Amino acid sequence: MKSSTGARPSPPPIRTQHDSAGAHASADFSALAPQLVYLPPADIELVRDAFYVSRDAHAGQFRKSGEPYISHPLAVAGILSGWHLDAQALAAALLHDVVEDTAATTEDIQARFGKAVAHLVEGVSKLDKLSFANEEHAQAENFRKMLLAMARDVRVILIKLADRLHNMRTLGDLSAEKRKRIAAETLEIYAPIANRLGLHAVYQELDDLGFRYLYPTRHRVVMKAVRAERGNRRELVEKIRETIQEKLDQAGVDATVTGREKHLYSIYKKMQEKNLGFTEVFDIYGFRVVVKDVPSCYLALGVLHGLYKPIPGKFKDYIAIPKANGYQSLHSILFGPQGTPIEIQIRTQDMHRFAETGVASHWMYKSSDAALSDVQQRTHRWLQSLLDIQADNKDSPEFLEHIKVDLFPDDVYVFTPKGRIMALPRGATAVDFAYAVHTDVGHHCVAVKINHELMPLRTELRNGDHVEIITAANAAPNAAWLNFAVTGKARSHIRQFLRTAKAEESAQLGQSLLENALKALNPEAPPPSPVLLQKLLRETNSKSADELYAEIGLGRKPAMVVAHQLLHLMGDETGRTPHPMTVTIRGTEGVPVELASCCHPIPGDPILGFIHKDRGLIIHTHDCPAIHNFRADPEKWLDVEWQAAPGSLFDVSIKLVVANQRGVLARVAAAISEQGSNIGNVAMQEEDGSPYTALYFTLKVEDRMHLARIMRALRQLPDVVRIFRMKGRREGRAQSQ
Repeated sequence: MKSSTGARPSPPPIRTQHDSAGAHASADFSALAPQLVYLPPADIELVRDAFYVSRDAHAGQFRKSGEPYISHPLAVAGILSGWHLDAQALAAALLHDVVEDTAATTEDIQARFGKAVAHLVEGVSKLDKLSFANEEHAQAENFRKMLLAMARDVRVILIKLADRLHNMRTLGDLSAEKRKRIAAETLEIYAPIANRLGLHAVYQELDDLGFRYLYPTRHRVVMKAVRAERGNRRELVEKIRETIQEKLDQAGVDATVTGREKHLYSIYKKMQEKNLGFTEVFDIYGFRVVVKDVPSCYLALGVLHGLYKPIPGKFKDYIAIPKANGYQSLHSILFGPQGTPIEIQIRTQDMHRFAETGVASHWMYKSSDAALSDVQQRTHRWLQSLLDIQADNKDSPEFLEHIKVDLFPDDVYVFTPKGRIMALPRGATAVDFAYAVHTDVGHHCVAVKINHELMPLRTELRNGDHVEIITAANAAPNAAWLNFAVTGKARSHIRQFLRTAKAEESAQLGQSLLENALKALNPEAPPPSPVLLQKLLRETNSKSADELYAEIGLGRKPAMVVAHQLLHLMGDETGRTPHPMTVTIRGTEGVPVELASCCHPIPGDPILGFIHKDRGLIIHTHDCPAIHNFRADPEKWLDVEWQAAPGSLFDVSIKLVVANQRGVLARVAAAISEQGSNIGNVAMQEEDGSPYTALYFTLKVEDRMHLARIMRALRQLPDVVRIFRMKGRREGRAQSQ
């Protein structure tokens, strides 16, 4: 049999009792069949076949409500038929739980229904057969798989949304705990996806159902208030609608005017976010004006602005600049009768269809309309960005975190230097813009011009900003950018760069530590041969030499232990553990080498290096009180010494006891500045009734000699009674200089 969806494979590996007798059981299919009139007969047969396979596979299975399980996939297919999806998607909807809940496999489905249907089923299926560290990881991995399948074929998410919509409609039969968990997931993930794809009606229903089951008491209160207020408003709403319709008719604008109400969850969110009372939110009357073409939209806007005065700053033109999901309309809030706010949406019939069905419009309305093409292009760009983020994030929870950021609906529209419009999430900064332009632009950005003025990279962008990124070839991402970057793409690429840089730096340090440890154990030991290195990798369960060196550099594998393993493989185990050779430290190595914050070592201090499991090599002063407990474990510490690094500055803490005199802080700060040091932090502690005050400074110094010059200069001030360099976390551990 042939159909518009391709050849049907034969013979079928999945057997059902209806394979040759579908006619006598056609009544089972009667609930769905009337909705499939838009499909060719051959495609209807494919859907019918999928129905019988699903029904027989789920035979004996029941939902919590007591209904046969087949009622669920049948309802999902019914929702999708309302969006006019093709036969492959409808077949996959009917079969989407077969692999998960029965003995049938994806290969069985592919053999009978073809590769496309099998891929759709696989994309929708959960990963229950795999084991995960915790429920959060499992949810993140399920979501990650679904999004990646969706990026290749958007029908996956349409099936999943229909599946979630029917599950939410029948959620009342589950336990309270499960209801709340599923409702929270729906509000956090699935409703925003529906909104992001322009499925407005689905988005609103998922929002309201999620609100109902996650906050049942609040839902009842808001619902009761809405019903009570609706009766009071009905007459006024109808009067305003008639006035608007009459005015548009007089102006010759062919339009349909309808009143519209906010859905419950949007009312609740606005009350929460803006700390408003119910009547303050519900006092906004909403109307939708649907006209025949784009010029009529602007003509209607002019008519309504003449009828009621617009509220300044409350007009948005989403026709000229559509939302990221392709949504188009004119929005304006007006002063209505007796000062009542009126929210108006003006759009064409095509825009209205797209606003309600979003990306599903591709199947519902076969058209070459440019707006439809734009919806598809925007959706494709967003889906492609998911693949870009996935490429940089193998960790599922982190991937989920990045995706959630991109699901927020509020967008900011800014202009590139060439006048191209770019949409970014609200709260996005110049760094987010740089990464949106190109990854390399983000990696090398150093400054930004916003509206032709130099601004910091952390500057939050606003609608209409003209943004120009300034780059430098030697620039690189900074970990501090993660404090203000908000888009998934920017955060993903920054973290990936930092991870790569950390791995390379850790590998260099680890190789040096291993070489030093090997020479300490056996000064005559030759460098390991490639064959020996492969044996060592197997011994240490490492995939590559770089991974092994990075593990050593990060302190996860002690260099002395690995050196012993290497010597053992060489057949030259010495049986003794000499003192490790000295490692040189510049103090600017970065992630794998860290200067301890408890003692603030500076060049010139005698120092020791301690290997920490996750933080790498931590440098302490020899007399730091914090290392007392570790001195007895020789495998945990290394002798290290400073290597000259001109121009580097280091933090050091000092304490001064000074006479409680007017202007003493200014005199001390001036003396520090005269010695070429900057003050990073200052604190003051004054005892009641005491003639003395304690001043605590964190200074930037080049080395121990520089600190000594500063302290000599401070001692010469008549107000200074005593001066200490702070080591350790308590004042009692301060050391006098």
